[in-house]
Amino acid sequence: MPWWFFRRRSRGSLSAAHAADPVQPSSGWHLGEVALPRLQGSRRYLQEQPYLLPKDLGEVNRLDFQHYVLRAALHSNYLAPIGQPRRILDVGCGTGQWAFELAQQFPQAEVIGLDLELVKASASPPPNYRFVQGDILHGLPFDDNSFDFVHQRLLVLAIPQAAWPAAVQELARVTAPGGWIELLEVGTALQDYLPSGPATQEFYQLGSQLAALRGIDTDGTVMRSLARYLEEAGLVNIHYQALDVPLGEWGGRIGSLMALDLREVWKAISAPIAARFGRSEQEVLALIEQAHREWNSFHTSCHFAVAYGQKPI
Repeated sequence: MPWWFFRRRSRGSLSAAHAADPVQPSSGWHLGEVALPRLQGSRRYLQEQPYLLPKDLGEVNRLDFQHYVLRAALHSNYLAPIGQPRRILDVGCGTGQWAFELAQQFPQAEVIGLDLELVKASASPPPNYRFVQGDILHGLPFDDNSFDFVHQRLLVLAIPQAAWPAAVQELARVTAPGGWIELLEVGTALQDYLPSGPATQEFYQLGSQLAALRGIDTDGTVMRSLARYLEEAGLVNIHYQALDVPLGEWGGRIGSLMALDLREVWKAISAPIAARFGRSEQEVLALIEQAHREWNSFHTSCHFAVAYGQKPI
């Protein structure tokens, strides 16, 4: 069985009383079906998952920062014409900040954030928000046709490239007729960071080799296929929008903030890269700092894309 294969869980709904309990999938891919290379370093990595980034306090802070950068770049939290949804699902919710803001924007809606772990406990979450522990690779623990708006973004480093079509089909399964799915992803090919200098190119080669060992997309296929995934999942009224976001002070406030965020992403995998390819971590960190300077001098931009589509009524 290919390691990216997964079966859906039972499609029985998860009651509110058990919403915070860990999901126990009945089947799915497990560590041992494939030898995932260990991510070495002082930060906390999920060794049993293909996810390439850490799961720790430093990543929590970065995810919150990234949320505000993306909201500023998009001028919104979403682009789909969702109307007044009754139920909203955020798959891979991270810190929950996006879902919190949607819960505040739509107080009449039930908003659910789903992720591998509850990474940031909130003392006062919106009353219409709840967290569910789960994994898209094991199937979503919700009934068919459950949500009016299903949102997922920046999981290209978490979902193996070969699993993307089935993952989007699972998103479509839980979307209600007339409801919308929105996907936002960043490019993973060197051509998605242009023009690029020698340090950027060298780090990309190292990072892409590490990602490939975990089945992660390294040539930008996922970002460029978002509309196709939605179409194959049976959605209609599909829209695809490419976004070029500047990296560096040359791009103003958004450029400065996006460069800071990307530098932290690269630093988060500096130790695993160093360990895997026989470099010192100091050498890798110096390479990242050189790349960070290059983005400003070369006027580098980073490519993102948003795709959304509607489930037929």
